[in-house]
This record gives sequence, C-alpha cells and structure tokens, in this order.
Amino acid sequence: MSEPLHFDLAAIGGGFAGLCAALRGAELGLRTAVLEAGADDDYLCSSRWAGGIFHVSYHDVKLGRDELLAAINGQTSGEADPALAGAIADDAGRTIDWLASQGAVFTQGSPINWHRFTLSPPRAPVAGQDWRGRGPDRMIDQLRKRLEERQGRMLLGTRAASLRVEHGKVVGINAHEGNLTIRADAIVIADGGFPANHELFRRHIGPRPDRVLMRHAGTAMGDGLRMAEAAGAALVNLDRFYGHLLSRDAMENEGLWPYPQIDAVAVAGIVVDRAGRRILDEGRGGISISNDLARLDDPLCGMVICDAAMWETAGKAAQIPPNPQLLAGGGTLHHAETLEMLAESASLPPEALSQTIAVYNAAVRDGTIAGLSPPRSTRGGLPKPIETPPFFAIPICTGITNTMGGIAIDGHGRAKRPDGSVIAGLYAAGGATGGLEGGGAFGYVGGLIKACVFGLRVAEDAARRR
Repeated sequence: MSEPLHFDLAAIGGGFAGLCAALRGAELGLRTAVLEAGADDDYLCSSRWAGGIFHVSYHDVKLGRDELLAAINGQTSGEADPALAGAIADDAGRTIDWLASQGAVFTQGSPINWHRFTLSPPRAPVAGQDWRGRGPDRMIDQLRKRLEERQGRMLLGTRAASLRVEHGKVVGINAHEGNLTIRADAIVIADGGFPANHELFRRHIGPRPDRVLMRHAGTAMGDGLRMAEAAGAALVNLDRFYGHLLSRDAMENEGLWPYPQIDAVAVAGIVVDRAGRRILDEGRGGISISNDLARLDDPLCGMVICDAAMWETAGKAAQIPPNPQLLAGGGTLHHAETLEMLAESASLPPEALSQTIAVYNAAVRDGTIAGLSPPRSTRGGLPKPIETPPFFAIPICTGITNTMGGIAIDGHGRAKRPDGSVIAGLYAAGGATGGLEGGGAFGYVGGLIKACVFGLRVAEDAARRR
C-alpha cells in the first residue's frame, strides 16, 4: 500500500458541491483535494448537464431571507428541515457573489424573474443535449482551475471505496485505485446521490428503473450514501426524486432529452393510462407527476391529453418549450379534430377517453375537481376544460435527474446520526444529502443553489474547527 496522502479537507465528487467545498477551503488556508471517479479532464457529472439556473424554490436568489424562507416552506409544505432551509435563505445571495468572484458569468436566461442568475452562455432553446460549452460545463472547469491555482489537488480516476473511522471520528478515505489512502480532518461526500443505481431505485422509489429515463450523467451510484451509512449516518427521504416529464420517444431518441419537458402541458391538461383513465393528480406539478409515474408497475403507461388552447399557451411556456421543440426533436404528437379520432390515433379506447374528459370538464365547470377520482388539486393553477379542437395526445415518460433524499445533515453540512448527533469529521453537500427537499409536496428548492451553498458552509465549518 502506498503512503497516505494528507489533507485538511477532501471532497468525494467533482461536481459543484465538491469543487465549491474544496475551493472555499483552499481560500481559507486548508490543504484540500477532490476525488473524482472520472479519469478524463472533461469527466462527466450531472453538474455539467444542469440547466444552469440558480434559484430558490423558483424565486430570485437575491430576495430577502424571509421571502426565501417563505418560498422554501411553500414549496415543501413546511417539511424542510428548518436549519437547512435557513442556511439556503441566509447564504443564497452571497453564494452567487462568491461564484462571480471565481469567474462565474451570469445572464438573464429568460424573461422569467427567477432566471436572473443563469450561468452564461445558457442553453440554446432547442431539444436535445446542448450542454458542452454551456455555462455549467464552463463553470466546472473554472472552479477546477481556481482550485489548482490555490494548490488544491484534483485526483482524477479516483473512486472512493470506504471511509476510515477511528474512535467514532471519520479520519480518511480508502480508494479503489492503487490501494490509495487519504487522511483528512474533514471528508465531504458530494457524489450526487443514487439516481444511476437501479438496485437502490427499486428499493426506494419504484419497481421498473428500466422504464424510467435516466436524465443525468449516469455517474451518481450511491457510493457516498453507502459509506456514510456504514459510518453511522442517518439517511432520510430516499423515496423522493427531482425529475421531469419527457416524450416517451426520449427512451430511444437522445435528441429529446433532457429537453423539452412536457410538465407544463401535463399540468394544464390531464394524464391518462392506456385505458384512457386519469391516474394521478395533475395539479401537484411535473415533479410530483414524475414521482407518481415512477412508482407504477408500468411507468411508461402515461399519456398527456390537452386541447389547442393549452398547447398554444402551456405548450410554449417553458424555457425550451415542447411547442415546437417536441416535433423538431422527432417526438410523437397525436392530434385530431375530435376526441374519438384522437383516441384512435393514440391507440386509446375512444369511449373511455371521451367519458374521462366529459367527467373532468364537468367537474372543472362545477368547481368539484376535489371530488374527482383521483382528485385534482390546484397547486399548479386552476384547471380549464379540454374543449377547444384540435386535441392533442403526447406519450410521456418520467426522467429522473437527481435524488432529493440522502445523508441527514445539520445547517453546516455535518453528517448526523439517527439520534441527531453529528459524526466528527464527516460532511455532505449537494445531491447526496436529504432533509431539505421532497416531503409530501415533492418540493424542489434548487439543485445548484443547494450544492453551492452547502459546499461553502462545509468548508467554512471545517476551517473553524481546524
């Protein structure tokens, strides 16, 4: 076995969370390193694939603390850990300023107010994989450059295998490659959770990961969760994930993911199964619909039904809208002047589909949508009847981007045991953590702001304890 490498802080994972922790630590005088399993300079990670929008629960990150807390609690129905929500509300704005000081360039990504801090250059408004050379991809390289300028180490091709624990304190990492041992006062798990691990998906989310689109870089395998749990850490909310609805054709056609998303159209219209019956509450939003579908025995059974008015409004509402990008990317869009003709085109039972929509329209007009089966809530807006021809049907799939649950942490990113005590020397940040997002409302706070805020907080806490 080779001689151990010694650092003050070592981060597992070379995405935004790990790089921010290591770079901020280096700024504060710590000897830092990042262990990244990818061996190439342009290693894949989900941070590179991100849309690049920094927001807090779909609000401008520069709003005041009280407004940001209200946004988080509104999205999560008050289920977010108060310490974690407070950390985001306190530090979102200064995290953006810190990123700018490290070379991040922000632009207004669209007229939407919470798109004000979008990494530049933003994605082009087209279907498919347009991430190379875009803002997040460039920012990963910039953070790495700044880290190495401050004498931080980037250990590429190094996959962590286990944590070293002595007398209840985490003191290092064992790596697969070359029997490498790393000793450090602070270990940061920042490897993105477990969206790419089909076994963990089946255990915690749904039975058919093979029928869910892996809408990510495919590198987050749950290694950090396994190591943290072995060291005594609690894991929370593993059954929730952040994802979007996509054309079912995206399962075979890479030109249709990660965009365009079908969420807004699904929320405006209805989602039916192969029998032409509604199967979930569309009003809870695209992330909730994605989770509901992923839990089914057949996650590919869903089809969005809408009318011309919805297709011309909700269909054009997103930053990369399905109208017209769905067809431009080669996706299936059934349309017809009558519901009976639409059903035949989409291979749905005409009588059942017509009955489903008749019952739905009557409930919308009568204000009795809560009595539908399943009920229709209004979280995503007041529903409208499906009545303006032509009518549209879009076969959909669920795409999982990242898991919302993970290692339980405190407000400084310190890993917690089931009894709430912290594990000395062990931290976590970003997609590997739980307690902030999810809950019954499947509330989303924002993957990029979560990663970067806690990357900074972890480094600052480690520096204070040095």
